[in-house]
Amino acid sequence: MNRKPIIAALFAAGALAASSALAADSTAKQVYKSAKDRIDAEYKVEIKRCDSLSGNAKDICKAEVKGKQKAAKANAYAAFKGTDKAATDALIARADAEYAVAKEKCDDFAGNAKDVCVKEAKATFTKAKVDAKANGKVSVVRKDAAQEKRDANFAVAKERCDALAGDAKAQCLNDAKARFGKS
Repeated sequence: MNRKPIIAALFAAGALAASSALAADSTAKQVYKSAKDRIDAEYKVEIKRCDSLSGNAKDICKAEVKGKQKAAKANAYAAFKGTDKAATDALIARADAEYAVAKEKCDDFAGNAKDVCVKEAKATFTKAKVDAKANGKVSVVRKDAAQEKRDANFAVAKERCDALAGDAKAQCLNDAKARFGKS
């Protein structure tokens, strides 16, 4: 039996899979890049709208636009990366943007009222930041717990397969591996 065609076919299949992965990665990068470009274009339009305002209203408008841009870019990056850290960073970016706007709005006050406003804004920001970090940690813990459950259920299924013999046992183990994501 000539193995060269089989080896060539396997090599070609591997190359095709690798090129598909690279193409998918390239597509994801392109989607992320176009999202950033769209966000920057929207920013330029909206920041010009702020120029028609004056005083603190202008400052608030600019803070809102910059915050919206920062949060949108963080969300786009989180969607591109698909990691818990990126999602947490996006939540923190949104909280940071809201804090910047809240601080600008406090400039409309004076004296104690302004101090209270700034403290409330800071407290809200701190709470949002802590919540974002906690959500990130909870997400990791949930993933770990799900993996532990899968491992435990696989151990049970594997033990059940031990009662079988021959092809039935092999089929049972293969089914269990497929069901619980084991290789």
